[in-house]
Amino acid sequence: MNNSDVIIVGSGVAALQLARKLSRDLNVIILTKSFMNHGNSVLAQGGIAAAWKDRDHPIFHFIDTMEAGRKMNHSTATFQLTQEAPQTILDLMKSGCEFDLDADGNLALGIEGAHSQHRIVHGGGDQTGKIVMDCLSKSLPPNVKVLEYQFVCKILTSENGCCFGVESRSGDGEMNRFLAPHIILSTGGCGNLYSHTSNADTATGDGITLAYYAGAEVADMEFIQFHPTLAYINQECKGLISEAVRGEGSALVDELEKPIMEGVHPFKDLAPRHIVAQTIFHHRQKGHEIYLNIRGIENFSGKFPSITKMCEWNRIDLTQGMIPVTPGCHFSMGGVKTDSLGRTTLKGLYAIGEVACTGVHGANRLASNSLLEGLVFGRRLAEHLNSQSGLPRPPFKEIMKKTSPSAVCLPPVEELQKRMMTNVGIARKKSALEKHLQWLESYNLIRCNHLDFTLLTNEQIKVLFMMKTAWLITKSALEREESRGGHYREDFPEELPLWQSKQIIQKKTYEMRKTNEPVETQT
Repeated sequence: MNNSDVIIVGSGVAALQLARKLSRDLNVIILTKSFMNHGNSVLAQGGIAAAWKDRDHPIFHFIDTMEAGRKMNHSTATFQLTQEAPQTILDLMKSGCEFDLDADGNLALGIEGAHSQHRIVHGGGDQTGKIVMDCLSKSLPPNVKVLEYQFVCKILTSENGCCFGVESRSGDGEMNRFLAPHIILSTGGCGNLYSHTSNADTATGDGITLAYYAGAEVADMEFIQFHPTLAYINQECKGLISEAVRGEGSALVDELEKPIMEGVHPFKDLAPRHIVAQTIFHHRQKGHEIYLNIRGIENFSGKFPSITKMCEWNRIDLTQGMIPVTPGCHFSMGGVKTDSLGRTTLKGLYAIGEVACTGVHGANRLASNSLLEGLVFGRRLAEHLNSQSGLPRPPFKEIMKKTSPSAVCLPPVEELQKRMMTNVGIARKKSALEKHLQWLESYNLIRCNHLDFTLLTNEQIKVLFMMKTAWLITKSALEREESRGGHYREDFPEELPLWQSKQIIQKKTYEMRKTNEPVETQT
């Protein structure tokens, strides 16, 4: 048994930002199920959005974020995010983070889809995530201990509904228990629920299911963002092609080199991601192949070194100027419901980064707001925890409710991913969602809310968590009978004003409820 003051589950940008901002007097443990820097944060290509130049302003960044989110955003939290963005960049620069500069020595600012200004701060061309993660990793203080290959499979809760620790499985299957008064989920997203994804293979939705099993609320699970441009070779996705490539002047075309975004949206190739992804999807449904025409970009390899390397590795001939692309799962706007400080509805449990639903993304995340969210909420939660007058460790009596599965029966991961892409992907409809939900619920383990994880292998736990998160997404997608942002229903293709004010919230004690209230802010 290991006691500490703060336990952070996950090791991405939000986790490291939190850890380095916490007081040096606190004993902090980071638990990560793989190795450090194995996740989505280090893969981030585009950059960090921030209203930097005089002609730009956080209010303009806010307006763009709200528009991309289809007005489902929590407005106060969203404005706080955009308002704190410039200072976040300054803080990183003071910590030694080397962002790209222009010829005059100023920050080189790019533009991406749905942004009205050049405000994307980037590093290493298309290696912003790596640059930031390197900076954060090097600035971790000595009071932070990192334990790798610890797969957290349970959040420990007491009889009075407080979170007080976690249980994890090591790589060799050994069960470990870690206790602390403050447990932070920073486990990232769930992109690997889908066969086409830009995500690292560690992004399997663990944190969402962990919180749900513990009794915390999850929200907005139907809103899944599909990035329009993943390199696509031999029916397989090979890697992300950053939106910054379109910001530099590339265009989406079909096999006849006909532009596909003409007349679709005023921003054309820089339209919001859900519009571009849906347009590509519909063209592919009609039998067309889609390419990113990069012939107009000078010094492509210099501007996008990691994309160039990825293309060369997969034998994509960049001299032809055409990269075959398809949409793939990229980001989850929903997750564990939190307030503006990262507090969940379960006392002692917090969530930051992509695993959290803070309300800042609405129905569709604005490009380059993801690293920003992790950095802002990581710092904000650290300030909150640092302000607490002592971190009490009251004696907890754990709720002992466990179900021992009589027979472990789970499908292959590949089957789940394929079914999710087909039935709960870019285009959805009632019949497919109901069929998929029925398939998920045909597995007995999905219906169990209290499991004895000592009877399961690490792989079985991973698949179970993936299926439970898939179930949450499917339930919400079936419930929302409209199309908005990352949620597109073929049988309800329009945005409906009635649904703009409704948030779908799910909790273990009851399956689902709708609320007309915005994301609550606790005091």
